[in-house]
Amino acid sequence: MERDPGPEGARRALGRLLEAVLASRGEANAVFDILAVLQAEDPEETQEAVRACSRLFGALLERGELFVGRLPSEDSVMAGSQGATRKYKVWMRHRYHSCCNRLQELLAHPSFEVKELALSTLMKFVQLEGAYPLEKPKWDGCYLFPRQLFKAVVEGLLSPENDCSLLLSRFQGYLEHDDIRYHVMRAATDVVGRVADRYPEVPLTFWNNTFTLLSAVSLPRQECSFSTFYVKHVELSSTWKVVHLKEHRKAFQLMWLGFLRHKLPLSLYKKVLVVMHDSILPHLAQPSLMIDFLTRAYDVGGAISLLALNGLFVLIHQHNLEYPDFYRKLYGLLDPSVFHVKYRARFFHLADLFLSSSHLPAYLVAAFAKRLSRLALTAPPEALLMVLPFICNLLRRHPACRVLVHRPLGPELDADPYDPEEEDPAKSRALESSLWELQALQRHYHPEVSQAASVINQALSVPEVSIAPLLDLTAFEVFERDLKKKGQESVPLEFIPAQGLLGRQDDLCAQHFTLS
Repeated sequence: MERDPGPEGARRALGRLLEAVLASRGEANAVFDILAVLQAEDPEETQEAVRACSRLFGALLERGELFVGRLPSEDSVMAGSQGATRKYKVWMRHRYHSCCNRLQELLAHPSFEVKELALSTLMKFVQLEGAYPLEKPKWDGCYLFPRQLFKAVVEGLLSPENDCSLLLSRFQGYLEHDDIRYHVMRAATDVVGRVADRYPEVPLTFWNNTFTLLSAVSLPRQECSFSTFYVKHVELSSTWKVVHLKEHRKAFQLMWLGFLRHKLPLSLYKKVLVVMHDSILPHLAQPSLMIDFLTRAYDVGGAISLLALNGLFVLIHQHNLEYPDFYRKLYGLLDPSVFHVKYRARFFHLADLFLSSSHLPAYLVAAFAKRLSRLALTAPPEALLMVLPFICNLLRRHPACRVLVHRPLGPELDADPYDPEEEDPAKSRALESSLWELQALQRHYHPEVSQAASVINQALSVPEVSIAPLLDLTAFEVFERDLKKKGQESVPLEFIPAQGLLGRQDDLCAQHFTLS
C-alpha cells in the first residue's frame, strides 16, 4: 500500500482502501492492507486502522456479507466448487475473525488510547453481531448473543500480565446493560477457571483484574423486569434466562464461588471481605453457601477476622447461622491492636450489635467489659473516648454486671482474680473482679478521658449513650477540638502574693530590697 508517511497519510490511504472494498467485491484483497496497518508501531496509525476496520466490518455485518452459520475452514471452501458469493462470504468472515483477534491483542497495547478504541470497537461488533447474528437460531424465538466474541473481550480484560484497572473502569459503563452484565458473569466464571488451570501459580495481576471486574457487577435487590439490553431485540421472551433476576443471581453466585474457591493473596481476601456484606451476600441465590468461607476467615485472626464479622452478622441475623464458639472468637479478637487497625470503627459497631441482647449471660458481658477496661489502660485518647461509653453501655444493658463498679470489699489489685490470658470468657473470672481500670483512667492526662471515666462515680443513666459519632474519631480531630477550646483569659500562676525579691517573707533579700 503506497501512502504518505505519518498518521494523516495512513488515514487517507485507509479511506481509499475502505471505499474500494465496500464498492466492489473485486477489491476484497485490499482488506489485507487495512489489517496490516493494525500491526503498525505508531499508535496514531494503529488507531486509524482500528477506525477503518470498525467502519468496514460494521458495514459488512449490516449488509449481510459475512457467512452465517458454522464457519468452515477457508482452504476447503476455496478449493471446492461452491459459488463465488459463498466463497466471498466465508473468506471475508475469516478476515473478520483475524480483525477481532488483533483487536483483542490491542487490549494489551502500551497506549491507553489504542486500548480504549479497541475495546469500544469490539463492543460495537458485539452489538452488531447481536442485531445481525452470524449463527443460525436453533428454533424460532431462540435467544442469540455473540458469546464467543464477548468471551474474548472479557478474556482480554482479565489479563494475567497487564494491569487493566483503567480499561476496566471504562468497561464498567457497559455493565449498566442487563444482557452485558449477565454474560460478563458467565464469561468471567469460565475465564477464571481456565486461567487457574493454566498457571501453576496464578499471577497477582490476574487476581486484581478479576476482582476489579467482579466487584463492579451489581444486581437489583428486588425482583424487576430486565429490559435495558445492549443488543437490541424486536421483542423479549419470558423464556430467556437473561430476563429473569433469579438467573442473574445464579450466575452471580457461580461467579463469586468460582473466584473464592482458589487460593487468593491475603490482600485480596481483605478486599473481598470489605464488600462481602453489602455487595455480595444480598445478591446470592443461596447466601448460606458462604458460611464455610466466612467461618474460616473468622478463624484466621487479626484484620481478616475483623472484616469477616460483617458477613457473619448478616448470616446470623438474616439466615439463622448457628456458630457455637462465636463469642469466644469475638472475645479473642480483643487485643491492643484493635484500637489501631483501619477497621476499628466497623469492629466496634458490630461488637455493639452482638452485645446488645439482654439475654446474654452476665459472665460473658462482664468478660468483655473487663477485657476492654484492661486494654484501655494503654489505648490512645481517641479510642478511649469511644471505649469508655461502650463499657458503660454494657453495664446499663446488664444490671447484673454493675457489681464490677460497686465492690468496696473487693480484692486488692495484686490479687485481681481476672485472668487476662484465658481465651474462654466463661473461665476468665471477670465477674469476680472489678473495673478498677476505669478509676485509674479518672487520672488520665486528657481531661475529656478523665471526665468520661468519671461517669461511673454516679448512678448510670437509663438511656444509653450513642457511640456512633465516636467510632471514627481520630487523633487529629481530638487535637483540633482542643485547639478550638477557649480557656480563661488570665491564668493564675501563683496563689501566694510575692513578698520581696525572691518571694519569701523572711528571706534576706526581702530585708534589703523591695518590688516597688
